Amino acid sequence: MTTHVGAPSSDAGTAAALLAQSAQKYGFVLPGADDRTGLGSVLAGAAGALHEAAGASDGLPAAAGWAAARALVGVPASPRVCVVLVDGLGHLNLAERSGHAPFLRRAVDGSSPVSSTFPSTTATALGTFGTAVPPGGTGMLGYTVRVPGTGALANLVSWSDAPAPETWQPHASTFELLTAAGTPVTSVGPARFAGSGLTRAALRGSRYVAAESLADRVDAALQALRQPGLAYLYWGDVDKVGHHHGVGSWQWGDALAEADAEIGRLARLMPRGGVLVVTADHGMVDVDRTRRWDVASDARLSAGVDLVAGEPRASHVHLARGVPVERVRDAWQDVLGDDGLVLTRDEVVDSGLIGPVDDRVRPVVGDLMVAMAGAATVVDTRTQTAASLDMVGVHGSLTPHEMLVPCIVVA
Repeated sequence: MTTHVGAPSSDAGTAAALLAQSAQKYGFVLPGADDRTGLGSVLAGAAGALHEAAGASDGLPAAAGWAAARALVGVPASPRVCVVLVDGLGHLNLAERSGHAPFLRRAVDGSSPVSSTFPSTTATALGTFGTAVPPGGTGMLGYTVRVPGTGALANLVSWSDAPAPETWQPHASTFELLTAAGTPVTSVGPARFAGSGLTRAALRGSRYVAAESLADRVDAALQALRQPGLAYLYWGDVDKVGHHHGVGSWQWGDALAEADAEIGRLARLMPRGGVLVVTADHGMVDVDRTRRWDVASDARLSAGVDLVAGEPRASHVHLARGVPVERVRDAWQDVLGDDGLVLTRDEVVDSGLIGPVDDRVRPVVGDLMVAMAGAATVVDTRTQTAASLDMVGVHGSLTPHEMLVPCIVVA
């Protein structure tokens, strides 16, 4: 039997220590471990830079948190800040393909990566990026999640079969807080994301400007920055190409080169005294199809399992009523061996892996959560689409390639 974290424990210190031991075994990066700055500090740090430059009153409840985040991220005070999030651009992915990114290669020198969330996936990471609240508070716990009460499998990217975004994720966004404090905020992204469920859940509160090409988005951000305030620019093609072709492909190199050229142009044309911050939501690994398990066709994995949510690198395993959690956990760990770490809900919550967990969020967490190692995956062909099963590049787990993302400040 492969060693697992241990029996469910109400002792948070014990659970955290056991998780740290297992993380070392698997080569995982834990959110917030080793005093590493987390993704939730990046946008909050930009807000702190704007707040400081404006000489605003520290009576704003968020001000202390923003100031602390600004210090962690190292954003100088400025009346104009542009934050660019390149979906899927991991710190190690960038380092390994830096020949395609001359601007970012120079700009990243001397900076330190920040850690994404667990799961290291867009919906979860953007929830924390946009609110500075860990996933245990936002409820944004994966690509798909089971909805408490209904049992529906909700998709938090397309926001299908999910409750209203403001109900699912009730915490105020940094954009909302900035806007309420009188700071203009402009989001630039594709038209289809304006008012989408994910935007409303994680990034509500800004003026949204639709632009499709990256060049047009850069132009729109520069237009917004003619006046003091925050501009947020999202670019998703690096992630999209990685899913289709893999991060080791020539296509991914081309996508990185395009992003690098336009971000470099943005940096050159930033207004005097403005600050540019470049980050990402997660990185990516290329899948090893010989290390893939299908719950639908493996009786050892399907026994006692009612629903598998999440994604192939980070699964929420929900069990049928009355099934012993430890028995299924041990069975899954025996099957996956060194290719995955299987945790019970209590272990996830008590260890702090997803931060403090709100009562409403606890049942969203699977009875088991699985973090895959190497390039291995767990799928369930009963619920996953053919397109998702065909992905070459994947993410969601705790490996350095997935967890470490750049945080580049250009002033």
